[in-house]
Amino acid sequence: MAHKDCILWSLAMVNKKSSSQSKVPKLSTAENTLWSAITATVKPLDGRNDKISFASQSSKASGFRLKKSPTNKKLLNPEPENNPALHHGAAPGLDRRTRVRLRRGQVNIEARLDLHGFGKSLAFDELRGFLERAYIAEKKSVLVITGKGLRRGGEVGVLRQAVPKWLNTSLMRQWIYAFDYAAPRDGGEGALYILMRRRRR
Repeated sequence: MAHKDCILWSLAMVNKKSSSQSKVPKLSTAENTLWSAITATVKPLDGRNDKISFASQSSKASGFRLKKSPTNKKLLNPEPENNPALHHGAAPGLDRRTRVRLRRGQVNIEARLDLHGFGKSLAFDELRGFLERAYIAEKKSVLVITGKGLRRGGEVGVLRQAVPKWLNTSLMRQWIYAFDYAAPRDGGEGALYILMRRRRR
């Protein structure tokens, strides 16, 4: 073979070897058998697409439960506390002059809350938020309308019974000083005047 032909033959063999190395090697028979065994154990998702919808996920999880709202039965139906109870027009430290003015409706109503149409749980939350805001805003007296809620047989409405009990809980007594039925012009026995405590600084 001529010298020139030898050089050309050598270059051709080098290019052929380089080209074969750039290709992906084929799997052997043993490797193909192993790969088939692995893929046979993989199961596709049952008819689910690639997009995940958070709304479609169940809110329940194993071993996990959402905590109940702070407005639970214990708060809605409070037990009597050790503190001297607040009654309509009667509170520890309430002087006679203030008591008379409260009974006559001689108070400056600085904020109002109407609980007409509220369920018991929502009414509790509304009252709690209202009194806390009034306390922070340093209101002196507010009006809460419960509605008379009179039923057949003279039974008193749910909120008319419940609100005075709620006002006696330690949660709300930190904000209020005393309460009494409103004068007829402000709702009578279907509403309450509430005297607020001074905000502590």
